[in-house]
Amino acid sequence: MHPIIGTWDVSLKTPIGTLSAIYIFSDAGGALTGTASTTSEAVPLAAIDCDGPRVTWRQSVTRPMRLNLDFDVVVDGQTLTGHSRAGRLPRTAVTGTRRATRED
Repeated sequence: MHPIIGTWDVSLKTPIGTLSAIYIFSDAGGALTGTASTTSEAVPLAAIDCDGPRVTWRQSVTRPMRLNLDFDVVVDGQTLTGHSRAGRLPRTAVTGTRRATRED
């Protein structure tokens, strides 16, 4: 099982302030799928790759501005840390906490 599977509360510390999002990662027949949701939009994740605890993916957003983002995070149990990058813009720090499931 991939360590990223589950629902995550994620914070992105951007130059324009901290943004919060909910990420949901699932296993669809052996392929990782995911979505990211904020109060203003929900977007699918693309090119999700899990190499041990390291997970990378891409996503496009339109708010607060139109950007194509590349994520690179490391999962450590119930937390994730890493960064995202939009083209030539500076890296954005990414942190997250997995939500508990009813079975936990």
